[in-house]
Amino acid sequence: MDLVYSPMAKCISAPFPSFTHRPLALFSRVSISPKYANARRLWKMCSASSSDTLVDNGPVKEVRKSLEVASKKEDEYGDLKSWMHENGLPPCKVVIKDRPSHDAKHLPIHYVAASEDLQAGDIAFAVPDSLVVTLERVLGNETIAELLTTNKLSELACLALYLMYEKKQGKKSFWYPYIRELDRQRARGQLSVESPLLWSDAELDYLTGSPTKAEVLERAEGIKREYNELDTVWFMAGSLFQQYPYDIPTEAFPFEIFKQAFVAVQSCVVHLQKVSLARRFALVPLGPPLLSYCSNCKAMLAAVNGAVQLVVDRSYSAGDPIVVWCGPQPNSKLLINYGFVDEENSYDRLMVEAALNTEDPQYQDKRLAAQRNGKLSVQAFQVCVGKEREAVLEMLPYLRLGYVSDPSEMQTVLSSQGPICPMSPCMERAVLDQLSDYFRARLACYPTTLSEDEALLSDADLDPKKRVATQLVRLEKKILNACLETTVNFINQLPDHSVSPCPAPFAPTLK
Repeated sequence: MDLVYSPMAKCISAPFPSFTHRPLALFSRVSISPKYANARRLWKMCSASSSDTLVDNGPVKEVRKSLEVASKKEDEYGDLKSWMHENGLPPCKVVIKDRPSHDAKHLPIHYVAASEDLQAGDIAFAVPDSLVVTLERVLGNETIAELLTTNKLSELACLALYLMYEKKQGKKSFWYPYIRELDRQRARGQLSVESPLLWSDAELDYLTGSPTKAEVLERAEGIKREYNELDTVWFMAGSLFQQYPYDIPTEAFPFEIFKQAFVAVQSCVVHLQKVSLARRFALVPLGPPLLSYCSNCKAMLAAVNGAVQLVVDRSYSAGDPIVVWCGPQPNSKLLINYGFVDEENSYDRLMVEAALNTEDPQYQDKRLAAQRNGKLSVQAFQVCVGKEREAVLEMLPYLRLGYVSDPSEMQTVLSSQGPICPMSPCMERAVLDQLSDYFRARLACYPTTLSEDEALLSDADLDPKKRVATQLVRLEKKILNACLETTVNFINQLPDHSVSPCPAPFAPTLK
């Protein structure tokens, strides 16, 4: 069924048809109480590229000296790829290169590039399972892994806890070269920006008006809940308990340390397809964060014959950065998980939530009508970029249902098998007015206009975090403006668009 508009109809309504990823900066500077002093001393055994070796706000000469020391220690222990070859990585067609960081106090960012010209279909590399970190390896028992991940602790939290314990072993850990590489990235993606989960309150204000800000705060609360469950996994996981019998997680690792590790793992974990539950989330050396994510790329890391391999989907010249697909994620998720925004992201979208009025005397009938047409009493509508008109058209029948007021009309809606109960101009105007007011209200929540955003982005010296936040809100505003323009066009198409809207005491709510 559908609710349609007809200028010849009377003022009635009618029927209608219907986490979690980032590099591992495990040890950035935090305040540690005496309770954690021993853990802190062990912590300092980590790689020279951790933030403890850098002087915040120090003189340029001291910063350069710290970077030189870190680079010398990297040379001393060899690079990640050499370690991998020594431990079973077969010959591959990639090299590790670096690009400068936005912050001169930080080491350059490493990335995987083609070592030779590549064609679509070429295997860039195949990392053996012995060099891949999964829950199966961490917990030593697939049954335990499934028990843990279906209860209170996520795969990401388990992997983060494992790497924190491994880091405490310093150079004794088999994974030391890999952890050192992840540390070097300092929870930054290839654009050198940390996830908003690690931003200050002032930096989060860059996202004012965006629903992403609430998502960040909600995700942060979730990480806190996971932290509070760490001791449980420590007791349940025999492999961790045997290796670290006296290191209770919440005593060995302060929350801020765990949060940084969690965000780091979130940004670089790979979701493998067609594998067991205990292997579906994997940390793959040569994978993210060394690989750049791209929303219009189709190349993915895949589990094949005892290895995780990458088959490229495009041609590369020697030295070109290698990119992989990050899945159909909107820009809000790209920013939270990886610290970047893709201007060409065809999967970008916003959500509009509509709900039938529970105070409506006909609420139950309307809920039934909604269910018959594939909708819920509280319905989330996805507004995809480039398809804003289609999204508005999908919302209108649902909103029209909320404007039905006469019980006999409601029965007609319930019994109708098609669009036989058209809308009147005044009722259609009320529906469209509600929708246009909603889009205007959302746009008004942003402290800047689109033109002001454009001006900010033209500044080459704009802070990187503010840049990605401005990119995000600018793209969100474009989607909302397109929805508003579509709605206003529908109003202008009414025979008499100056007609007053009909009253609707039980109109649906939008948020």
